[in-house]
Amino acid sequence: MICLVHHGEAVGSEIDATRPLSDAGRAAVTRLADEARLRGLKPDVVWHSGKLRARQTAEAFWRACNPLAGFAAVRGLQPDDPPVWLRDQLRGETRSILFAGHMPHLPALLQLLRGDGREMPPDFPLHGCVALEPEGELWKEVWRLRP
Repeated sequence: MICLVHHGEAVGSEIDATRPLSDAGRAAVTRLADEARLRGLKPDVVWHSGKLRARQTAEAFWRACNPLAGFAAVRGLQPDDPPVWLRDQLRGETRSILFAGHMPHLPALLQLLRGDGREMPPDFPLHGCVALEPEGELWKEVWRLRP
């Protein structure tokens, strides 16, 4: 299983240039992580983009779902990174992975993983998450959560 998570609501850059999660964002991410745990999410590794808001989101899921999982910032999760790199990294991957990232990267990655032929990326829940399981060469959505 993999889980794609859009970072929680962050403060504006006019308040803090590093854009940490807002108080409401932290609370919503904690609730979302708890709900994902109740749905059976237990990632072997938790990867995030390295941006503060994504790291804070990833930490909440890591604590709630599997604090023994590997935890790291990885390349390929920035907002404008091509999703092909991560898709290719998933070929033959047997671990359960949680990705904490950004728009518009996550909808594009979801579209690529599902093999959607649509021109427009699929609807991705703002500050939410989508869980997928492998189905041959592609991935099928098994659940999604909104804050």
